[in-house]
Amino acid sequence: MGFRQTAVDAIRKMNKYSINRVMVNIAGVPHSPISLIRHTGRRTGKLYATPVIVEPLGDGLVIAFTYGPEVDWYRNILAGGSCIVRRGGVEYACAAPKLIDGESALPAFPFLLRSILRLIGTSQFLSLEVRK
Repeated sequence: MGFRQTAVDAIRKMNKYSINRVMVNIAGVPHSPISLIRHTGRRTGKLYATPVIVEPLGDGLVIAFTYGPEVDWYRNILAGGSCIVRRGGVEYACAAPKLIDGESALPAFPFLLRSILRLIGTSQFLSLEVRK
């Protein structure tokens, strides 16, 4: 494991146990740049809420893997096949999780955020279908 991955893992763990607990309170509300994803634990069955970066893409939504796809929320969504995303005060029932690349996903993000995602090396994204 390289230095970059070790640093990313350390930041991810710090966020999971500290910053995310605060962000959950402001994620998904109107005018917040952060959305909230609700998912069910694949082993525990417990309900979880995780702050994420979400943008609309076509008829669905796309989520940036800022720490890569080796995160619990992604594994939970894959196992359950669905989740709820709260973005801008609106809740979306989502299904059909699918990995997509940056070339397909990055145009959905505003210029500044797209630039930051490129800078930090985000190359994988999660595409979700919104249930009607």
